[in-house]
This record gives sequence, structure tokens and C-alpha cells, in this order.
Amino acid sequence: MRHFGHVPPAVRERLFHRQPAEFGAESPARMLAAALGATLYSPATRPRLADDVIKQTGRGVVSMVLCLEDSIDDADVEAAEANLVRQFADLAGRGAQLPLLFVRVRRPEQIPDLVRRMGPAGRLLSGFVLPKFTEERGVPFLEALTTAEAESGRRLFAMPVLESPELLYLETRADTLTGIAHTVDKYRDRVLALRLGVTDFCSAYGLRRSPDMTAYDVRIVTSVIADVVNVLGRSDGTGFTITGPVWEYFPTAQERMFKPQLRRSPFLEGSAEDLRTTLIEHDMDGLLREIELDRANGLLGKTCIHPSHVAPVHALSVVSHEEYSDARDILRPERDGGGVLRSAYTNKMNEVKPHRAWAERTLQRAEAFGVAAEDVGFVDLLAAGVAG
Repeated sequence: MRHFGHVPPAVRERLFHRQPAEFGAESPARMLAAALGATLYSPATRPRLADDVIKQTGRGVVSMVLCLEDSIDDADVEAAEANLVRQFADLAGRGAQLPLLFVRVRRPEQIPDLVRRMGPAGRLLSGFVLPKFTEERGVPFLEALTTAEAESGRRLFAMPVLESPELLYLETRADTLTGIAHTVDKYRDRVLALRLGVTDFCSAYGLRRSPDMTAYDVRIVTSVIADVVNVLGRSDGTGFTITGPVWEYFPTAQERMFKPQLRRSPFLEGSAEDLRTTLIEHDMDGLLREIELDRANGLLGKTCIHPSHVAPVHALSVVSHEEYSDARDILRPERDGGGVLRSAYTNKMNEVKPHRAWAERTLQRAEAFGVAAEDVGFVDLLAAGVAG
């Protein structure tokens, strides 16, 4: 699979200076972590879950989480597990291209149990999402994952969710972060990415942000994100990919997400301001701002609960031609000694040593999401992603 793989090849050729690379479930972990993109969550109770997965793959989704935790009622867990086993068997029989599939569990013992029950169809499973992760609660989950991996003979990844009150509260945050860092470092080869559970953070104080506000407008949330990135997102080789928080708002069933001009052709005929107005009308302007702030604060990818969020996340993840040019210049071998150079776009200073980690991260994102052609911007990428 590849990002924008659902877009016709001729359109991709027009959009990209460097097209997104192909990847699959067996690709190196570093590539998969960068390529997660908009990870779409779906309750594991959905009766036509296999159809849903295939449908969303055709719309550009490359990673999904099938949830047995907060998205379903406590009384439905047993039925949801049985449904998952049936749906994986259905998917295995179809031979269709699938996204990376993860299951969000509630208890450690669910991990080896589900892998055993899935049998051969478990080869479609990329791993598990581990809720309310701390050192104390996380170790049993990771041990269970290790057991399931050994029994099945297949590589399985963990994506811990950082959402516990201990991480939020100031008096316990430092110790909790230290414990999490120790735990995920011990299981580094199995931890694909760390996910932020901002809804749970807000819940601890009875807060809920409006569609006009990003997670970064809620100061108590901003402080936690900053500390998580500080401890767990460093660029010195000790850090992990940390994904952006969920956006809770989406169009109603009666609304179309975008105005008709987005569907007339692979490229938007209106102006960028036309699109911005459209997005504001549908409560999407906040999402766009939050995606931009995610990346500015060191996060990559995003938890999504509605298909309409996927195209904006992916469009804003593509590396611009200008970013790519700067990153390549900074990382030229002859620049290893450092120094300062003017950007090829003649609009900024590139200081080689301080900007090296940014450049390396940018080229990693470029491999996963591609590099836009020089005259292509977010509007073009979003229009193509929506049109497919």
C-alpha cells in the first residue's frame, strides 16, 4: 500500500515531485511508525466490519484500530470479541488489500486469547493498542504481547495510549513519565508508536473543547503534550513516534463534507479561501489548525474517529517542495561540518547543525507521504484525496 494509492496514477504524477513509497505490514518499524497517518478507529461490534475495512482502504485509509475498549458497552465485550474473530476470517478469505490492522483491548489476557482464536487469519493483525498505559499497567500488556508473538510466530506491535490520570496530575506526572519511558525502552522493538488520549485528559476536569478550539487551546492538555514529547519524543535516538490526539467533530449524516467544487475534478477550481470557508462551515477549520499544531509540537499522525478526517490529515502530512529542498540542502555530505546557508527559496536561514534533526524527520515523512510538486499545495492534495 501507499498513501494516495487510491488516487489515479496520472493524478499522482501531477501532484508529487516524489511519490509516497510503498509499504506493507512487513516493512521496517521505522517506516510503519512514520506512515500510520490518520489511524481510523471503529467499534469492534460493527456487524459488517470486514466490509467497512475494505471500503475505507479504497478511500485512502492505511491504518485502523478495531476497538474493544471505550467505544463499546461493557456488556458487549464478549460479543465484540467473537465478531472480531468472524470478521478477520472473512477478510482472510477475500484476499483484498488491507490497511494495518490493530485491536484495542481492555485486558492483557485478551491479546494471546484473540490471537489463538483468530488462527491463520491472525496474519492480518499488525498489533494491539494498549489503553491507559503506565509502567504498572503496561508491563502485563507487553508481556502478553510477547507471549502471543512467540506462540503465533508473527511480528506484533504495541501502541500504548497515554491517557491515565497519573500522567495528567502534576504531582504524579514526572514519576509516571519516567516509568513509561523505562517500560517502552525495554520493549522498544515492539512499540510502534505512542498515542495520546486527550479526551481522557479533559474528562478528568470535566472539560470538552468546542470545534473552534484545538487541543492546544486547553492549557492543561498542552502541558501534558509538551512533557510527553519532552521525555518520549526526543530526536537523539531514544524517542518514539507520538501521534496526535483525536478530533471529536464531524459532519452530520445530512451534510456533505465539502462543497461540489471539490468533486468536479481532481484539482480544486476555486481558491484556497473558498476551501477554507467550506471547512469552517463544516467545523473542520479547527481540525486543520490542530493538525498543523500537532506537527509543530513534534507529533506525527493522528487518531481519527470519522472517515472525513482522513484526507485532511494525509494532505497536511505531505512534505512541501520547499521543506524537501531545505532538508536535502541541510543533509548534504559536504555540510557535515555545520555552517549556515540561505534557503534555495531565498526566504530563510538553514543552520546545518541545529536543523539536522528536523531535516532527518522531514525526509522520513517525505518517504511515507511523498513530496508535493513545486506548484502543488494543500488544496490540491486534499481535493485529490477526497475525490480518490
